[in-house]
Amino acid sequence: MIDYKWLMQFGFSFLAMLGFSITSNVRGGKMVFTSLGGALTWGSYLIILPLTSSLLLSIFLSVCIGCLYSELTARAFHVPVSIFVICSIIPLVPGSGLFYSMTEYIAGDTAEAISLLGRTLLIAGTISVAIAVVSSVSNLFHTMIRRF
Repeated sequence: MIDYKWLMQFGFSFLAMLGFSITSNVRGGKMVFTSLGGALTWGSYLIILPLTSSLLLSIFLSVCIGCLYSELTARAFHVPVSIFVICSIIPLVPGSGLFYSMTEYIAGDTAEAISLLGRTLLIAGTISVAIAVVSSVSNLFHTMIRRF
């Protein structure tokens, strides 16, 4: 059964990444593919989160899917992977966690601020590890192909 809330979020993340692509000076048909990468990452996160019940695992797997998509798309367009990776991970970047931790710190609730900051840093670390894993595996794969 298709959940229309997921489809709406997929569409809105596509539109948000389209706007981000425009402000990042991505040109031509690459704008659609960078936007699709962000929507794919967010959509996979929405699907994986209820299946795993683990925030960090769902973020890790979603970023891996987005980075794999970025690697393949960048090779097809003959451009650096970073163009696609940045737009793919933006929907999962924990900006609200930083905002709420600073809000709690200013309000005087240091314990809650530290808790929120720790969670935000775990999410950011998970995103960076997922990017590193996919990039390393991709480089190994292409190195092995060149040798044979």
